[in-house]
Amino acid sequence: MRDLNYQLKMLCRHSHEGSFETRVGRERQLTAIANQLHDLGFRQLQATSLKQKHIKALVDHWLGQNLSPGTIKNRMSCLRWWAEKVNKRAVVAAANDFYGIPDRQFVSENSKAKGLAREQLDQVKDEHVRMSLRLQRAFGLRREEALKIRPRWADRGDHLHLKASWTKGGRERTVPIRTREQRALLEQAKRLAGVGALIPRGRSYIEQLRIYERQMANAGLSKMHGLRHAYAQQRYLELTGWPSPHGGGPSKEDLTPAQQQADQHARLAISRELGHVREQITAVYLGR
Repeated sequence: MRDLNYQLKMLCRHSHEGSFETRVGRERQLTAIANQLHDLGFRQLQATSLKQKHIKALVDHWLGQNLSPGTIKNRMSCLRWWAEKVNKRAVVAAANDFYGIPDRQFVSENSKAKGLAREQLDQVKDEHVRMSLRLQRAFGLRREEALKIRPRWADRGDHLHLKASWTKGGRERTVPIRTREQRALLEQAKRLAGVGALIPRGRSYIEQLRIYERQMANAGLSKMHGLRHAYAQQRYLELTGWPSPHGGGPSKEDLTPAQQQADQHARLAISRELGHVREQITAVYLGR
């Protein structure tokens, strides 16, 4: 292992900032960045060697690959974290537009909702992963939540209670149990997990996450965050009586004042159920 890769790995391993999944993602990003710097001709680097020329070379490389603004900005966040850890915060400009990185387009013009057909599920051989996928779709759970959930503990009758240690940002939340299908699925999940989580006894979260990722690849499945988009659009239809813009419904400016009020109430409810702080983020799932 090259010195830079090792040193960045140690920086990540000794940090406890963010959720477990955030830390894993940061380490992966920085490993990839270290490899890219090597490929760009910067050899024998140390973690403390970070300079402005390295940042510029990386950004130019990413822009040349036509990566999305969001992807580049996520990588910039990792670079700023690295710079801060080695007391070189000034090496990375505070504003992304300094490097010519365009603004992130939060609201796509197209829906990212994904379905989950029976034949697709049948390709997922691990029963715990299969159940996690079904819970993602039925309750709008994030991947980490659907893996860590303890169904028997979470079941509170008319809602699921999600513990802070399962969720992004450590924010507890509740998700309503509204349908017979949700109730039946939850009972199946409880039988499978017993009194524990949907991570089988003897496996760690990271081991189960890797199994999940491998099962997705083997089944030809990707971007399963789209199951949350599908949940949000279904809930919007239930709460308002008409489809969301991403679901083929009217845009906000085409709604009557009464409908706009219903739209706002629905978005606030969906935002809470998905675990987001701001109502505005629902535009990513529903459109405007």
